Amino acid sequence: MDEVLHHTDGNVSWITLNRPDAMNAVTWDQRERIIALLADASADPTVRAVVITATGKGFCAGADLRGAPATGDRVAGDVARMIRLGAQRLITAVLDCEKPVIAAVNGTAAGIGAHLALACDLVIAAEPARFIEVFVRRGLVPDGGGAYLLPRLVGPQKAKELMFFGDAVPAAEAARLGLVNKVVPAEELEATAREWAERLAQGPTRAIAMTKQLVNASLDSDRATALAAEATAQEINMTTADANEGVASFVERRTPKYLGR
Repeated sequence: MDEVLHHTDGNVSWITLNRPDAMNAVTWDQRERIIALLADASADPTVRAVVITATGKGFCAGADLRGAPATGDRVAGDVARMIRLGAQRLITAVLDCEKPVIAAVNGTAAGIGAHLALACDLVIAAEPARFIEVFVRRGLVPDGGGAYLLPRLVGPQKAKELMFFGDAVPAAEAARLGLVNKVVPAEELEATAREWAERLAQGPTRAIAMTKQLVNASLDSDRATALAAEATAQEINMTTADANEGVASFVERRTPKYLGR
């Protein structure tokens, strides 16, 4: 059985975790496959949006390290290296993907599974979905970028509450907090994700990529740096075919037809 399903449909790359019996706890092999597929999406001009979703009742129950390569006795530095090369690489692969990434969260997203969803640019959740900062329940520090992502979405006080207690956050509450863009009935999740992804895939792909980069960088930038980056991005963007098409269509009073170039 393929643990990560993949197909491209209408310029959209669909990445589906496929270990439903394990609530899609992500293995070492799955992680590497997802990272590779996101890199492929960035490099492929025919791919203009990405959806990450899962089969079964769970989106991703966290990390499953049982499939990791065998190691000897642990020494100082091993855990930090494992996190840096593992969970952190997965999250940064989503953040750095040059195409917009939608998470279609079908069920429980816990631990690194929650962070995988929250790293995506847009999050659509089925009504049964839940988000759990499960690390504290295991006596662990949140990894996979959790303490970086969560305060930027909900503020430091709420982030601490979620991480200190590890309580499950239902989809509706997650939407209220700003963790989720939209909540839909479970049977409408795939169709809604498809609709959003197809809209993105018809947009000015390079402009969207630079917009994503600007927004993500702005959270770590001062005003002068952010404004300089914005001006540079627009300078580069104005050399694209889509920017020229967008301006021309406005002048000619017609609907633009973007090619992602």
